Amino acid sequence: MASSGRDCCTLCYDDDGSSREAVTWCTECEVLLCTGCEKHHTKSKASKDHKTMSTKDYHNLPKFMLEISSQCRDHKKKFELYCSFHACPCCVQCITDKHKKCQDLKPLSDILKQVKSSASVQLFEKDLKNVKENLEEIIKYLNSRMNTSNSQKTKAAEQIRSMRKSIDDFLNKLEQKILDDLESKHSQLKSKTNTLLQQLKTQANQISQLQSEFSKMTQYATELQTYVGLREIEKTTSKAAKYIDELKSGDNFEEKNLERGKKRSSTELSFQAVPRIEEIKPTMLRTLTIPEDMKSESTPVCRILPDGKCLILNRYKDGRSHALLLFGNDGIFERQVITFTEYPLMLAMSQIIQLLSH
Repeated sequence: MASSGRDCCTLCYDDDGSSREAVTWCTECEVLLCTGCEKHHTKSKASKDHKTMSTKDYHNLPKFMLEISSQCRDHKKKFELYCSFHACPCCVQCITDKHKKCQDLKPLSDILKQVKSSASVQLFEKDLKNVKENLEEIIKYLNSRMNTSNSQKTKAAEQIRSMRKSIDDFLNKLEQKILDDLESKHSQLKSKTNTLLQQLKTQANQISQLQSEFSKMTQYATELQTYVGLREIEKTTSKAAKYIDELKSGDNFEEKNLERGKKRSSTELSFQAVPRIEEIKPTMLRTLTIPEDMKSESTPVCRILPDGKCLILNRYKDGRSHALLLFGNDGIFERQVITFTEYPLMLAMSQIIQLLSH
């Protein structure tokens, strides 16, 4: 047993509760031994041939091996036999309880003899090496793939930022161009409007002056002066009215909207959806009526001509001759166009193409 970080002798602890430091582990008794108990253990007739190891070597064993016992857990007896059928060690009591029908029972000592130098150990060692190499190769590959993925991510991020900058530059230029265009149109409209306003103000001042003169004329002018003055005022007002009519008939009073209208993007294209093969529903166009003496074993080629007539390559029952048969729009046989003594492969295709073009 272990106490305060060191191994204590199992026999001494069980005997008087003392905690003498153990230096040896007996693999068969499965106990820790101090120096004194080890000497007695070595001299004892029952245990002098037992294999022992230092406590340091004992702790170098894998953890799962420390839990492996040489005694049967069910019967608390030492394993002495090995059942090949069940592939497990067993004690004498196990034979009675679980292995009555087992025939292939061997002494455990024979099975364990030279086990470390057996081919199985070398095979397991090779398998472990191969598995480790495979795992290391997979880890190396995954690390490489991760590095590649990180590199691709970095490159993609740089491309996105570059694209974003290009888009920003383009939009900035487009914005500036639109603003310049807006400023130009606004300046033109402002200049034209100011010119028109100046003209209207001049006309308004003239009319105001005429109003003042008209008031004075009606108060102080003679009849003749009033008559002549009215004629002059009429000319001026007529001229002003004509000027106003001309303004109205033109586009001077139309609203000049400087807001840019929405335009459909040139990238907004319409596409006609192409149906998938399972969405295509074939329909019967017509039934071809083949004369009895021209019945065929197969019709490997069929073509609908531009005028709606149908042309088929007919294979006769003798299997040696073929013919092109022409059918009308109603599916009724019209005539035999051409006959082939052999199957019309590439050599006959030129004749067929010439025929289809007529």
